[in-house]
Amino acid sequence: MPIYVQHEVLGRIPDVFNAEAIWQAPGLALFSRRPLLRDLLERCPREHRGRSATRCFSHVTLMLPQEEVDDDYHLTRGNRARELARTLTALHQKDFGDLLGSDQVRYDVLGKEELAPGEVEVRFGHAVYLPAPDEKALFNVSVSRDSAVWKPVCPVYPGQRLALIGGSEASASYIASGWPFGDDGAILLLNDGPDAQPVVQMRPKDAFDCSFDASHGHYVIKSRRGVDAQGGSARLLLKITRSSSAPPVRTVPLPEFSAAPIPVPATDTQGTGAGRPAAQPRAAAAMPGRPQTPARPAHAGSGPSVWQTRPNDRPSLEDLTAVPLPASCRPAARGGETDATYAPVLQRQRVSLVALALPRLSRYRDTGATSLEIPFSRALGLNADPAADKAISFLVDASDELYACTDGGRQRISAPASFTPVDARAIRLLAPPPEMAERYCATLCLAQPVGTTVAGGARFNFGRGSPALACLRVLDSPRFLRSGDGGGASADRIGLSRNAFSFEAAVQGYRISRLSATQALYHLDEHLQFVSSIADAGADAPYLLPAGHHLVAGHYVLRFEA
Repeated sequence: MPIYVQHEVLGRIPDVFNAEAIWQAPGLALFSRRPLLRDLLERCPREHRGRSATRCFSHVTLMLPQEEVDDDYHLTRGNRARELARTLTALHQKDFGDLLGSDQVRYDVLGKEELAPGEVEVRFGHAVYLPAPDEKALFNVSVSRDSAVWKPVCPVYPGQRLALIGGSEASASYIASGWPFGDDGAILLLNDGPDAQPVVQMRPKDAFDCSFDASHGHYVIKSRRGVDAQGGSARLLLKITRSSSAPPVRTVPLPEFSAAPIPVPATDTQGTGAGRPAAQPRAAAAMPGRPQTPARPAHAGSGPSVWQTRPNDRPSLEDLTAVPLPASCRPAARGGETDATYAPVLQRQRVSLVALALPRLSRYRDTGATSLEIPFSRALGLNADPAADKAISFLVDASDELYACTDGGRQRISAPASFTPVDARAIRLLAPPPEMAERYCATLCLAQPVGTTVAGGARFNFGRGSPALACLRVLDSPRFLRSGDGGGASADRIGLSRNAFSFEAAVQGYRISRLSATQALYHLDEHLQFVSSIADAGADAPYLLPAGHHLVAGHYVLRFEA
């Protein structure tokens, strides 16, 4: 693999702000002197032909001991650091002016805690880029281990060709937080300009799998060698977003073709050749400069017809009348079939908990509730054990703000969004319908719905005081709800009545009866889109919910299946 970042530490420099001491040693003792910045740039050219350099690097980052940089800022407001950058720029242009071409020489001076007094660290190379003072970022790069907490890595500028992201600053130009692949691997970004998406490649290629997840808009990078703490393959998610200050993407207009009539064969009874635009492959004959091929007439018999009648020696069953079938047309008896009849069994329907409606806790300030946290295990099942390992959790605070919490930290989120804390599964967070936004701040779709079967013809109650469907009330525990006084109470006490509603399976769907005057019920269709609010639905005039639709009561989004 080529060296994208040249990294060296220069030692024994009495004054780290002395540009001449960093650039070149005095005297002509070429074989006894230690290599300094000018020697490093000569030994590592940007382009060369044979042994002769044709271009040199022009962007250099200097890192001085942090204490020296702090003293310079306190005493001179950073004037010595700025003077050091200007002097090195002049020396660079003087000694390598014939190898620069149109490149601008840029130096940046930073501080670093790890450097000892008298040490100066220099970095330059193909993946080292210093933006111009007025240059705005084109893309922003961020990484995540769980798709919930994203940590910024670096910006990518319009004039920047390469960026190398890794876990060690000795070999990369940018450091990714939580890098799981060790010091050998790196991510290489190639910027082809403002009108193209950056190209992502891994180094070394044979050690990683890198793919783009179009549904979530990020790259998924997996190691073929190492494993993470849970025993799975090490994984990192990479997201590249276009900066708000980036110039708009330029689109190239398509060439216009002459609108010549397109011949349609007479056999095209479905009209598939009519109405096609001239730029499509079917209309290539109408382009200027190309000879047009005459349409084949329908009566031409030199070639076989597309639709042909195949001979059938056996009589068709559709052509037979209601007479006994001949022996040759009787269906063959399948093994295991008998003439026994079967008695009908009791018909059963299914009710499933498919999502959780996250409430606005600001509506329940009198209860003292400060946060509602819903954790999920690594199998993306609801985790009610506080001591168990969790992959991700979603939290609503007293100000109705949403957060995603993982081992990497906590980050504020907004709906809609999608999270993939583990491979092959995702958790969706949907924005609530406008008609429900006053009561709920988001809808959290479960990766593993919880379901139970109910007998047809019987009526069931749902609420805090209904033990028959207690398996669907997964938040009925003080584990999820936190209050200011430190006490705990069931999360179901917020928004769900003891007797919320009753339902009964019918032929047309489910008959819903509202049992509490204070219980809010909402009807959602099969795609979780709002249909109506259920207000007047008593036992004498129940509300008919079609099979496959959803009902929202409290935190629970229930799907009533046929």
